[in-house]
Amino acid sequence: MKKLLYLFLLLFLAIPACTDFEELEENPNRPGQVPPNLLFTNILNSMVYQPWSDEHRWNQFWCSNYAYYDDQEYDWTTTSFNFAQLNNVNQMISEAERVGLPDNNVYSAMGKFFKAYFYVDMSMRLGDLPLSEAEKGLENITPKYDSQKSIFIQALKWLDESNNELQVLINNNDNILTGDFMLGNDLKKWQKVVNAYKLRILISLSKKDTDGELNIKQKFADVINNPSKYPLMSSLLDNLQYRFNNTTEKYPLNPDNYGFTATRNNMSATYLNTLVSLKDPRTFLVADPAPAKLKLGLTPQDHAAYVGASSGESLDDMSTKMLNGEYSAISKEKYYGSYTGEPSIQIGYIEQCFNIAEAINRGWISGNAETYYTEGIKASWFFHGASVTDNWSNYYSQAIVAYKGNNPDGLNQILTQKYLGFFQNSGWEAYNNYRRTGIPQFLTGPGTANSGRIAKRWQYPSSERTTNQQNYQTALQNQFGNTNDDINSEMWIIK
Repeated sequence: MKKLLYLFLLLFLAIPACTDFEELEENPNRPGQVPPNLLFTNILNSMVYQPWSDEHRWNQFWCSNYAYYDDQEYDWTTTSFNFAQLNNVNQMISEAERVGLPDNNVYSAMGKFFKAYFYVDMSMRLGDLPLSEAEKGLENITPKYDSQKSIFIQALKWLDESNNELQVLINNNDNILTGDFMLGNDLKKWQKVVNAYKLRILISLSKKDTDGELNIKQKFADVINNPSKYPLMSSLLDNLQYRFNNTTEKYPLNPDNYGFTATRNNMSATYLNTLVSLKDPRTFLVADPAPAKLKLGLTPQDHAAYVGASSGESLDDMSTKMLNGEYSAISKEKYYGSYTGEPSIQIGYIEQCFNIAEAINRGWISGNAETYYTEGIKASWFFHGASVTDNWSNYYSQAIVAYKGNNPDGLNQILTQKYLGFFQNSGWEAYNNYRRTGIPQFLTGPGTANSGRIAKRWQYPSSERTTNQQNYQTALQNQFGNTNDDINSEMWIIK
């Protein structure tokens, strides 16, 4: 035993005096420092909403008719916070400082955009959130909640700071961004994304357009009237979008899963039947004709051959009708025909066009709403592969399509076409716009559950009830007048 103690003492003394216990505790297989560009790539990945996801089922773009895979029920429970992503954003900013970049660097500027994006994304699902006391780890494990209004005010400030800092970097030709698989490290395109996203936030606050502190109308006008300071997207080439490939990142619908989901997923009536009612050429691109309609003598070139299922229909009825050929399946050629599919837009030009058209219609800014309305439709057509040259004249000659002016009917047209333009793109935005405006009318019934209601929010993570109970309950009381974390309660932004 003494020999063993002596040997241990020799080994201990052999450790260099300058070695401290923190060094000894480090795991050599786990890097303690990560370059900011790698964190940037990770953050980009974490902000992506995929096509044909749960979000797009709740956007009522598609339906599952097979219970083993999914359903259309709005019986939401808890959702997650975005603080893991926000911690990565803060780490990216810190790492940029560590490697010696100046205070105003590309990762700091982009960090402010990401903070605005992740906080708004989180707040749109939940309402009030911890912000001013959040992201401090063990320093404060019970952060108070900030109001949804203050979160949006802060997000708009971050976006302005991001835009201004990006402009300085562009002017100084100081672009050291790497790791950007969406926009190819192009700061000019990122600046357009920042400002297009700002317009999204301002439009989302339309119910608060008389709030003097928010000053939404003026802020929207400032962006539109000062393009040199706030450059915006000019075409689909400026989209912030995720591209798929044949190997590591295959399109969610592809030849590999055709046999599993092609007949068990089908088109939703909210989306497809709207296209049909407008005699829209996108109809023929996104869906297959209903076999029962073809048996009656219709052809694949007839709009009436395409039928979507109501999201409110029970799964049993939907499944039976699908087997009987009464509903349209997802286009096999377009969505199951390759591994690459089409890009998934996260923030894009189509949406920007309709946001500007809506602002003009509402009287926030001057301009020609019809120009932006028609440009948004044409851009969506081009994205999906519909020919403007062959179809536009007949399409726009329809009274139901031609812009009705800056009035409620015209606004309804803008919002309807904006919904169609969101198909399989931009995550929750189709739902968010429905929740704000009621357009288009989402379908309900036994299949959507929740007593025939479309849920208006998610519940907070269950951990808040145990680790931050007092602040959690205070936040519920402040928002809803009680401590019931109810998915049907209205958050501030839609009141």
